[in-house]
Amino acid sequence: MKAAAPQLPDVSFSDHGDIRYLHLGSTDWVQGSMRLDEPFELHLEYIQRMMAWLLFTDPAGVSKRHAMQLGLGAASLTKFCRRKLRMKTTAIELNPQVVAACRLWFKLPADDDKLSVVLGDAAEVAAHAHWRGTVDALQVDLYDHEAAAPVVDSAAFYADCRRLLTEDGCMTVNLFGRSSSYEQSLKKIVAAFGADCVWAFKPTREGNTIVLALREAQHPVRSVLAERAETIQTRWGLPAPKWLRVFKPVA
Repeated sequence: MKAAAPQLPDVSFSDHGDIRYLHLGSTDWVQGSMRLDEPFELHLEYIQRMMAWLLFTDPAGVSKRHAMQLGLGAASLTKFCRRKLRMKTTAIELNPQVVAACRLWFKLPADDDKLSVVLGDAAEVAAHAHWRGTVDALQVDLYDHEAAAPVVDSAAFYADCRRLLTEDGCMTVNLFGRSSSYEQSLKKIVAAFGADCVWAFKPTREGNTIVLALREAQHPVRSVLAERAETIQTRWGLPAPKWLRVFKPVA
């Protein structure tokens, strides 16, 4: 007998001033947000830091790259990659209500030749051969309405994520929750990628820690990182120079 599908939480939104919030289940838990007058910008600090992979690639070639989001949230990263960076962008989301909400309330564009929003399970997608070796920037943000720890968080899953990446590809992961949960997740990422391939930010005030893992180790000299950070800030409005003060290799 086939197992019953998991019960997915209802999705709603609320507006507070210029900010629109996406909620899963009760309105206490925020799944994502958008500024109504800047719907394609990234205004939350941790979401901006999910773009730190830009420090490890030539800015001139970004539009020719492929970004994938595991977990759509309020579609902030998906919209930014497609609209601002002009990348081929694929988003994987389990809950069809989230996709509908993003299209209705959060300005997520319709699919086109460079944008594809796919209903699916992130772990199954990562394990499947279809996208293996094709993703340059993999952004993982997988939390349910309780937000206690990532809903997919095993060394095997992160190894599958590594296999999705191109040779110079990069994964960024949002880790939120208790410090013990973060340490356990970090150990699994290091086990899958190798310690010399993993970098981490200090936590934000809200408790989000962004971890970055490279398919192959890169340790650019500080001057190269600083130059790229200035370009990222000038071209796309992200506070990349500030990142360098709170971002370092874990090894």
